[in-house]
Amino acid sequence: METTMKRHQIMKTALIAAGLFAGLATNAQELPATNRLTFSARFGLNISAKFSGVSPIAVPTATRTTPDGATYNYDDGYVLPDVSGSGDGNTWNWGYDNSASQVNSGNNTILLSRSSGLATLRAPAMDDEPSLGCELAYTHELGVKGKFRYGVEGALNYLNIGMSAHNPYSLRAPRITDAFAYFTGTTPPGATTGSAYQGTFDGPGFVIGTTPVSSTTSEGVVGTVTGTRSLDATLWGGRVGPYFEYYFNKDLSISLSGGLAVGLLDTSVAWDETISFTGGGSINDTGHGGDTDLLCGGYLAGNLFWRFDDHWSAAASVQYQNLGTYSHAFGSRKAELDLGGTIFFSIGVSYDF
Repeated sequence: METTMKRHQIMKTALIAAGLFAGLATNAQELPATNRLTFSARFGLNISAKFSGVSPIAVPTATRTTPDGATYNYDDGYVLPDVSGSGDGNTWNWGYDNSASQVNSGNNTILLSRSSGLATLRAPAMDDEPSLGCELAYTHELGVKGKFRYGVEGALNYLNIGMSAHNPYSLRAPRITDAFAYFTGTTPPGATTGSAYQGTFDGPGFVIGTTPVSSTTSEGVVGTVTGTRSLDATLWGGRVGPYFEYYFNKDLSISLSGGLAVGLLDTSVAWDETISFTGGGSINDTGHGGDTDLLCGGYLAGNLFWRFDDHWSAAASVQYQNLGTYSHAFGSRKAELDLGGTIFFSIGVSYDF
């Protein structure tokens, strides 16, 4: 009898304990997770880089000569005194390369151009599409209101940037164009590329004025740049800020976040280019270098989570990040990396706990 009562007491105690444990387990499962880790592959778009010259480049003076051995004083022609000394303001000691482009018959002038002597090197931008990286993000929930949750997030990320170019581009410089008058009713002699008109010191020949009647300045091509240039960089980044998340149901949610973004940029550049001047002569410029810099800015992000398990979710994100423009001089070249409007697409998995 006593043994039977003890057995009933033990069974009763066991059932109560089992019930309490089951209740605690159920409550534990029903408690929402307040922490989340997300690991994602990350692709960066809208990143570009460009090279420019640190200092203006001296354009070589003209090496062409007239039939009498005098040096051209324009890139596409010359105007020099003739045997008379040109005291009357006129000369037949002049020449030009192309009558079709250099004769302005509307106002009876001959157009001759020359560079200002200093050129600016500006290479076209290089684009890297896309840059590949990864990110580890952590979020901590601070509160719940209906279907909304809010908290703070922080993330560490890595991005590899690599771009190069070998397309030729133009070297430009300010060009001065002077207009020289010729007498109304006369027609300048013809000239074509490869068959220039060249008047002589002793003459005789077609006469034009020795003093420009007008001058204009514009940017023109004074050479061509060929070769290669490259920029490679590693961006170690981080971001932190608040987030707001909305749950459509227990398996699907979206969130918005934004805040501070920082990046440690490790950059290396190299170039090997030859500048060939239109008027003759060339310069070879080769160099390389490296630099590290800290960048600061901000970010905005939109995230989508789909839960396929009690703790696991598939995650996708679109982020806008602005770290500004990195700029540094490496010898004769300045490199600029534009990180002011980077768009990131990421896809990965999340673990809630």
